[in-house]
Amino acid sequence: MGAKSKILFIGGTGYIGKHLVEASAKAGHPTFALVRETTLSNPAKANLLNHFKTLGVNLVPGDLYDHESLVKAIKEVDVVISSVRALQLADQVKIIAAIKEAGNIKRFFPSEFGTDVDRAHAVEPAKSAYETKAKIRRAIEAEGIPYTYVSSDYFAGYSLATLAQPGQFAPPPPKDKVFIYGDGIPKAVFNKEEDIATFTIRAVDDPRTLNKVLYIKPPKNIYSFNELVALWEKKIGKTLEKSYIPEDKLVKDIEAAPVPINVVLAINHSIFVKGDHTNFVIEPSFGVEAFELYPDVKYTTVEEYLDQFV
Repeated sequence: MGAKSKILFIGGTGYIGKHLVEASAKAGHPTFALVRETTLSNPAKANLLNHFKTLGVNLVPGDLYDHESLVKAIKEVDVVISSVRALQLADQVKIIAAIKEAGNIKRFFPSEFGTDVDRAHAVEPAKSAYETKAKIRRAIEAEGIPYTYVSSDYFAGYSLATLAQPGQFAPPPPKDKVFIYGDGIPKAVFNKEEDIATFTIRAVDDPRTLNKVLYIKPPKNIYSFNELVALWEKKIGKTLEKSYIPEDKLVKDIEAAPVPINVVLAINHSIFVKGDHTNFVIEPSFGVEAFELYPDVKYTTVEEYLDQFV
């Protein structure tokens, strides 16, 4: 094994970004986080930045919108991982331009960490977000930049903590009544954020993941909505009142809902009605599955995750 790649994170103080940065540092990669001046002086980010420093993370002053600082930071590393937020997805063309100018990057991971956008059947407003991610994929490929796209499916913190209930954004999962999208039969995948980060960092220097989609679908984290509810009922020793939301009603609810509830409902339509996590076969021509590559990773199962709320 050669030396571990130096990794630059853009969006490293965000929701999934902070887990990625920590996983990188703990795995022994020389780890760099691009941090805006406003973030460096933000009291709300002080604890996180201090934690990064204790892990040996190099905080690099810079900005996605400052080309010169971006190129300078990229020239210091081997790999770039972006986890910018939804409103900045399209602006990743600036990262692509900086990578092209720097000319030294072995791999780029754009901000994805969700459903595979090339194999999704989403309605608006999720459709537009997925199309933006797909456009970034095509731009990376057109420029000949080596890549890995991470399809991590559903964040446990967004889904298992609430059983993906409409309009609910904080735990615990419901203990009386539950809404189920569609017929509850399509299988979905639920992953703890820290595990997504661990699998992602394992892929950085792996030639098997080069120019591929890395799917994170551990076997014990694949459940239909009906199976998920049954598991939860077993854990709390209680039968929930179930209300099924048929597709036509869900589509109307999406159209009527305010931001961001409409986005979340549209994502849930893609996952739980269209089955976009599991309705295709991973072909070696385009993808690999993380748990098959790294069976030694001890991930948190759906069952273990739900135990904290019992």
